Amino acid sequence: MNNLITDARHIPVNEPTQTISINPVTLEAPDRGVPLEMRITAPITGYDLPIILLSHGHGPSLYIPSKDGYAPLANFYAAHGFVVIQPTHVNSKVAGLPADAPRGPLFWRSRVQDMSMILDHLEDIEASIPAIAGRLDHHKVAAVGHSLGGQTVGMLLGARLTDPKDPDAVDVNMIEPRIKVGVLLAAPGNGGDSLSDNARENYSALNPDFSHMTTKTLVVAGDADLAAHLTVRGADWYRDPFRNGPGADSMLTLIGGKHGLGGVSGYDAKETSDEDPDRLAVVQRMTWAYLRSALCEGDQAWSVASSELQSHASSHGYVDFK
Repeated sequence: MNNLITDARHIPVNEPTQTISINPVTLEAPDRGVPLEMRITAPITGYDLPIILLSHGHGPSLYIPSKDGYAPLANFYAAHGFVVIQPTHVNSKVAGLPADAPRGPLFWRSRVQDMSMILDHLEDIEASIPAIAGRLDHHKVAAVGHSLGGQTVGMLLGARLTDPKDPDAVDVNMIEPRIKVGVLLAAPGNGGDSLSDNARENYSALNPDFSHMTTKTLVVAGDADLAAHLTVRGADWYRDPFRNGPGADSMLTLIGGKHGLGGVSGYDAKETSDEDPDRLAVVQRMTWAYLRSALCEGDQAWSVASSELQSHASSHGYVDFK
């Protein structure tokens, strides 16, 4: 029961169950610089559970960009039937590498490799944790990413990347076919002339090519997400993955939504300038419905959720379809 949610309550989800959090789960990765640490959040009951790989953003906070952030998403998805795996990428302030280390500060290539490494070792991870052993469906894997995590997930879904400052980064293809569907939350848009002077100088890797992003994708953007330090195009920049990605068949636009999308990265987080329980609940419920319908044949959660959003919560957002 959440007394703070009003309109979004009309968007249906299945009944929540109790969850368990296993933390830390560690993979040794000698070539990575530091071991890969993860948090796994799962329902305490059920079998053949679908999997979400959840990629954190870059952000100003000390702990949110790590396995210890994004509880509003991880806990919600797990309570409603997914096993959520949250890696701590090496751009993390609390458990990553120094920002001035080689390939920093974004470490975009390492972030994508983290997700493939998890899938490479998924059987070992599952077998080593009695609470989830034998309960995961390895054929139903989704990826969700916020902000820089959205770029990470976009590359897993097929988006390519060229970094003008890195001669080894030309049309880099790191698509991960084991991931069947993805959600991009406030993911960076096109590079080039769309970037601010600051971004071209300091974040030149924000230069994706979405024309190869062929895996099924939901894009989520706030219509008040103004990032002048990154782009000269305002909130429209965040629509680029939907506009240019062949696999991006749907886009959820949040009215009044800023980069925090109502609070996806943490409850009462200082960096969430648009904290709103209803907006957050819309993101939780709509993304859950999209992933469930994409991974479970015949499931109508997404079409029902889209209809209910329009009927009962249209002041919070709307969905565009291709």
